[in-house]
Amino acid sequence: MSPHTVGTYDHKAVARALDPARAGETPFDRATAALDAPLAVVDLAAFDANAADLVRRSKGKPIRVASKSVRCRALLERVLARDGFAGIMSFTLAESLWLARSGFDDVLLAYPSVDRAGFAELTADPRLAAAVTVMVDDPAQLELIDAARPGGAGRGEEVRVCLELDTSYRLLGGKVRVGALRSPLRQPAQLAALARTVARRPGFRLVGLMAYEGHVAGVGDEVAGKPVFSRAVRMMQAAARKELAQRRWEAVRAVRAVAPRLEFVNGGGTGSVQHTAAEAAVTEIAAGSGLYVPRLFDNFRSFSGRPAALFAQPVVRRPGPGVVTVLGGGYPASGAAGADRLPVPYLPAGLRYDPQEGPGEVQTPLLGPAADRLAIGDKVWFRHAKAGELCERFNELHLIDGERVVDTVPTYRGEGHAFL
Repeated sequence: MSPHTVGTYDHKAVARALDPARAGETPFDRATAALDAPLAVVDLAAFDANAADLVRRSKGKPIRVASKSVRCRALLERVLARDGFAGIMSFTLAESLWLARSGFDDVLLAYPSVDRAGFAELTADPRLAAAVTVMVDDPAQLELIDAARPGGAGRGEEVRVCLELDTSYRLLGGKVRVGALRSPLRQPAQLAALARTVARRPGFRLVGLMAYEGHVAGVGDEVAGKPVFSRAVRMMQAAARKELAQRRWEAVRAVRAVAPRLEFVNGGGTGSVQHTAAEAAVTEIAAGSGLYVPRLFDNFRSFSGRPAALFAQPVVRRPGPGVVTVLGGGYPASGAAGADRLPVPYLPAGLRYDPQEGPGEVQTPLLGPAADRLAIGDKVWFRHAKAGELCERFNELHLIDGERVVDTVPTYRGEGHAFL
């Protein structure tokens, strides 16, 4: 067991334990017995336990919640009310402004924006400008913001700016890259140069630095049935963490020489919380997927969460022995296409996709002995591959405490918003 692991969570064993002799008798079924599927739920006990584990791993450094992994204002409020969480990391400017108007007072936009109408609103409203920090990695982005100001360049409210450091791990003189293609700012001198540009430009203030190591935070290092691959991932990640820790420290030092009052240095993600928190240069950690624990986060040695977000599809057909068909269910996740981007049947245990059809747009056949225990109208529970993307499929989340639905809250979609 890893020194960072408090306990193990065997998802298959839990599924078997939850799966009774007859369908319709899991806690999720009992809680939603009066509700028709399709529907989505969040298990509050699991959600809160996952939040507590993120705080444990962050070692006293505050966690900024990645809103794209939650996409529900009520649950953002719930987690931010806990000790150890502070601020939101948003994914579009429109979302950032909406959250700020809703009362969230510390919103870091994690991606550059070219939303001119949004920047016009931001620079015209002192309350929004104080609450939202925007991401910049190119002087052209500053020019676009200035062009959107109602009063012209440099006019209106001061814009809070964060710079992003490229975290990718480079080998063979840069010929091999491991990690996402994000910021063009890789070297400390490049960040310092842009920091000076921000400092010279009226109407902007540099307040933060961000570096997201997705190749560590989002790539599982203990994949079932793939021991050689898993060892290779662990070796890569250990080398990448060491290289990035040194470069991040140097980048922070270079930027602070220009902006000594830098407010925050953000890093990490659900899969790297404890490693990033150990770096002295980092002041806060980003995390979000670890609250819902979708299937892509089953494969980490350093932590083991509890699946908190599930969705249910109803059985609508019984084509023959050992097979049932549920309504819809084809909810693939973003990223490189592959089987790991598909939802997985979770309860009752023992169901699998028909390899000729997979999860479909309007119907999904499911095979396995458990199918013979399911009747028309019964629910089959699934786990999504990723976290917040589930909320783009449902208008509301039913919050479960034990065997009761204690609240029903809207997702972003349910509030009429599709930000991306």
